[in-house]
Amino acid sequence: MAGNVYCEISGSIATITNDNPTKHNAFDDQMDAELFAILDDLATRSDIRAVIWRGNGPSWSSGRDVGSIGTNLTELTHHELMQRGHGGIQRLWSIEAPVIAAIHGWALGGSFQRALLCDIRICSEDARFMLPEVGHGVIPDTGGVAVLQQICGPGLVNDMVLTGRRLSAEEALQHGIVSRVVPREELDSTALDMAERIAGAPAVTVKLARKVIARLSRPSVRASMEDELIYQTFLNRSDDFAEFKLARTEERTPQYRGS
Repeated sequence: MAGNVYCEISGSIATITNDNPTKHNAFDDQMDAELFAILDDLATRSDIRAVIWRGNGPSWSSGRDVGSIGTNLTELTHHELMQRGHGGIQRLWSIEAPVIAAIHGWALGGSFQRALLCDIRICSEDARFMLPEVGHGVIPDTGGVAVLQQICGPGLVNDMVLTGRRLSAEEALQHGIVSRVVPREELDSTALDMAERIAGAPAVTVKLARKVIARLSRPSVRASMEDELIYQTFLNRSDDFAEFKLARTEERTPQYRGS
């Protein structure tokens, strides 16, 4: 059964839920389309004052559903698919309400990066964070690396991107990637309490405070996403990536040329 993404609204608070628990909420094209439609709708609503983004099952999201790769029903090129993904997730920035990512279990790859584009991240004690893309022959390409660099500097970013280092909840808190770590059973209630506090503040005050913060950080995130679009497209046509795939198929050590 395919997973989905749905949104529930209670008063002035919207809750987005990743619902593909058997695959740790890995995203496929259908879930992407549902998420982007939800973000589009929330961007038009002045009655929504805070948004919670959570997940059902054992994880918030384990990234991309690798089983769905290559099964697209569209004829889009890789470059066009990336453009669609960037445009879709950037709709987060069109929502006037702050978005709180309430993370448990895995936050992997592109999904971890999507969480980094939210206003606030909290997590449960079992949360784990990872950027495994380089180990699969590609680069992170969802804009989150730029945010991660702003939060904790190049040292940790290089470690996570180049070695695929896994980060625990406590390490994520220490580095400022999340602002709170709570027991798993308290994650949803903590996110709701935070959302209610935000929703209870003057709307224009919250709106302008977010604009100040966005002006400090967002230009460099946009620039990073533009670079990712170019480099990932090149990478998928590179000799090294072709060798990476061939060596895996032939079960041998790859011979890379750096091109």
